[in-house]
Amino acid sequence: MPATHHSSAPPTTSTAADPADRTADHAGRAADSPRKPARRRAPGGKSRKPAQDAPAPASSGRRPAPAAPVIGRIPVLDVRPMVQQGRKPAKAVTGESFEVSATVFREGHDAVAANVVLRDPKGRPGPWTPMRELAPGTDRWGADVTPDAPGRWTYTVEAWSDPVGTWRHHARIKIPAGIDTELVLEEGARLYERAAEQVPDERRALLLDTAAVLRAEDRPAAWRLAAALAPEVAEVLARYPLRELVTVSEPMPLLVERERALYGSWYEFFPRSEGTPQQPHGTFRTAARRLRPIADMGFDVVYLPPIHPIGTTFRKGPNNSLDPGPHDVGVPWAIGSPEGGHDAIHPQLGTLEDFDDFVGEARTLGLEVALDFALQCSPDHPWVHKHPEWFHHRPDGTIAYAENPPKKYQDIYPIAFDADMDGLVAETVRVLRFWTGHGVRIFRVDNPHTKPVVFWERVIAEVNGRDPDVIFLAEAFTRPAMMHTLAQIGFQQSYTYFTWRNSKQELTEYLTELSGEAASWMRPNFFANTPDILHAYLQHGGRPAFEARAVLAATLSPTWGIYSGYELCENTPLREGGEDYLDSEKYQLKPRDWDAAAREGRTLAPLITRLNTIRRQNPALHRLRNLRFHHTDKDAVIAYSKRSGSNTVLVVANLDPHHTQEATVSLDMPQLGLGWHESVPVRDLLTGETYHWGRTNYVRLEPGHSPAHVLTVLRPSTPQTGGAPTT
Repeated sequence: MPATHHSSAPPTTSTAADPADRTADHAGRAADSPRKPARRRAPGGKSRKPAQDAPAPASSGRRPAPAAPVIGRIPVLDVRPMVQQGRKPAKAVTGESFEVSATVFREGHDAVAANVVLRDPKGRPGPWTPMRELAPGTDRWGADVTPDAPGRWTYTVEAWSDPVGTWRHHARIKIPAGIDTELVLEEGARLYERAAEQVPDERRALLLDTAAVLRAEDRPAAWRLAAALAPEVAEVLARYPLRELVTVSEPMPLLVERERALYGSWYEFFPRSEGTPQQPHGTFRTAARRLRPIADMGFDVVYLPPIHPIGTTFRKGPNNSLDPGPHDVGVPWAIGSPEGGHDAIHPQLGTLEDFDDFVGEARTLGLEVALDFALQCSPDHPWVHKHPEWFHHRPDGTIAYAENPPKKYQDIYPIAFDADMDGLVAETVRVLRFWTGHGVRIFRVDNPHTKPVVFWERVIAEVNGRDPDVIFLAEAFTRPAMMHTLAQIGFQQSYTYFTWRNSKQELTEYLTELSGEAASWMRPNFFANTPDILHAYLQHGGRPAFEARAVLAATLSPTWGIYSGYELCENTPLREGGEDYLDSEKYQLKPRDWDAAAREGRTLAPLITRLNTIRRQNPALHRLRNLRFHHTDKDAVIAYSKRSGSNTVLVVANLDPHHTQEATVSLDMPQLGLGWHESVPVRDLLTGETYHWGRTNYVRLEPGHSPAHVLTVLRPSTPQTGGAPTT
C-alpha cells in the first residue's frame, strides 16, 4: 500500500461517492457515519428532534430530470498531475514521491480540508494523505504521496467541510470577546461528541472527556476552550477528522514503473571497435572484455548501437565519405543485408548464441543491456523486397532515401507508415519481442519523432501490456511538443537539450522545467556526449569541460550517460563549427588503448567511478522532482541541491572550464531541511574534506583541480569520516 502520513484511513462514510459517480452532490449529508444522527441537547439540556424534510411541491406536469452536477458540493478543480486532460497516466517509479494538488474552496467562510487517496493496481484504497494549503489565500492544496509497487494506480482528491475547524476558528474569536460563550461551547461539545463516534480505542474517550469539559459551566470559559484546543486533542481530530459534504474528484490514472525507468547510469560503446591486433573487427566475445571495466566505473546500463547486418548499397566510408573501400565497415544504422534485418546479428559480431552469452556476462556484472532500435532500412534490407508498401516510391519508381537537408543518407530508406500501419505495428512488436526473448529489457529508439506518434503509442502499449518492465528511451532531439507527446504516450525516458544548455541561466531554466510539472510524464536521460554530438563546450574546454559536464549530468538528472571515449576527453571535431567527431566511430572502427590511458593518467575513469558511487550511496540523487537551485553571485558558478528524507546533497560547480571562479553561495536553508540561522558540517564527497556551512558561504573552484563541490549535509546520525552518509 502507499506510504503516506497516516497508517489508517478515516471510516467509510455515507457521503463517500461510488467510483462511477465521483461528482455526486453530497449537500446536507454528514460524512462521519452512516447511522442516523443522535438526538442532541439544545442549550439548557432539552433535546430536540432532527428537522424533517419538507414535502415535495405538487405538480400537474412531468418535471424534467435534474441535470447531473458539473461541480461537486465543494468544488475540486484542476487536479494535478494531469496528462492530456487525464487521458494518459501520470508517471512515477516504485518508491518515488510526487505531489498531488488541486484547487479546493467553498462558499462563505466555513473551513474546508482535503486529502488524497491512492488506489493500487487492484483497486484497493490506501491510507489517506491529508493535504495542506500550499500558500495562504490561494485555495491551492497539495500533498506528497508515494506508490510502493509497479502497476496502474489511480489517485483522487477528497474535499470536505471541516465543522470542527470552523468551530475552533470562531471559538478563538468569540469566547475571549464574551460573545455567546455558553452557546459556542455547547456547539463545540456536540461536534466533539460526533467526532468521537468514529474514533477507536482510548482516543474516543479523550474526545468525550473534552466534550464534558466544554460543558463544565463551573469552570472558566477560557480554561474549557484551552482544553478543547490542546495538542493531544488536535492530533486525534487531525487523524480522525469529522468530514461533512465530502466531494470526490474523478480518479486520475497513474502508471508506476520499475526504478530503472527513472534512475541509472548508461555507457554506450560499439562492440565492433573492441577487436584485437589479429582481428580488428570486434565480436561479442572480444567486446565482453570491456564489460568489467564499465561495471567497475559504476554503470548500470550498457547501450549498444545497432548490431544487425549492414547494407552495402551506398555504404558510407570514413568521415561520411561516399567512396568506401572494400574493407570499410559502414554505418550500423543502415540496417539490413542478405544476411537478414532487424532480428539478425551482424556476421562479424558473432552468432545469436554469442549475443546471449554477452547479455549473460553483463547481467553477472550487474549491467543491463540496452539495444538500439532504429526503424529504417538499408536498400539491401529484406523488407524492401517483401514489403514494398512500407516505403515511399518517387515518380520514377525509386525509393526515397532519408534526408535532413543539407544532410543526405543515401544508405538508408525511411519507412512510410500510412499504407500498412497495422502490418508495421505487428512486425515491430514481433522484432522487439524477439530481443526481449534474448534478455533485452531496454531499447533506445532512434529518431522516434520521424514516425507517427500513434504508431509508437500502439507499439509500446502492446509490448508493455505483456512485459511492463521493458523501457523505451526516445532519442528525439526535436521540438518540445513532439518530445513531450512521445513521453506522454508511452516512452519511459527521453533525450533532452542538456547538451546545449551550458550557462547557469540555461541550466536553471531548463532543469526547473524538467523537474517541475513535466516530471509527471517526461524522464530525462542526460548523455554528456553521443556519437553524433560533440558540443563546442567540450571541443574548446579541454579536460576541465569534460569534468564539469560529468558532474552536472550525474547530479542534475537521475539518469545520465556517456559515449565511449568521453573518459579520454576525445574532442576533435570533423570541422570547426560542427558537432561531428573527426574519424567518427559511426563510419569506422575506433580501437582505444585503455590500459595506456590509465597508466598515463589520461582517463577520467576515477572521477566517473566516484560520481557513480556517490549516486548509488545517496538516495536524493535517485530522484528528479526534488531539485532546487540556490543563489550564487557569479554567473559562472551554479548551486543546487536534492533532498530525500535525511539525505541531502548540495552541488556547487564551476561552469567556466578556463578560469578559477570565486563566489558567494547563498543557501535556501529550508530547502535543505535546516533553519535559516543553522550552521552544519558538510562533507565533500569528491575529496573527503569537511567544511562548516551556513546560510552564506565562500567557494573557490579551480578548473582541473576542483571543478565542483558535491557535498552531503552531516546530520547527527551521519558518520563524520569515511563511508557513505547514513540515510
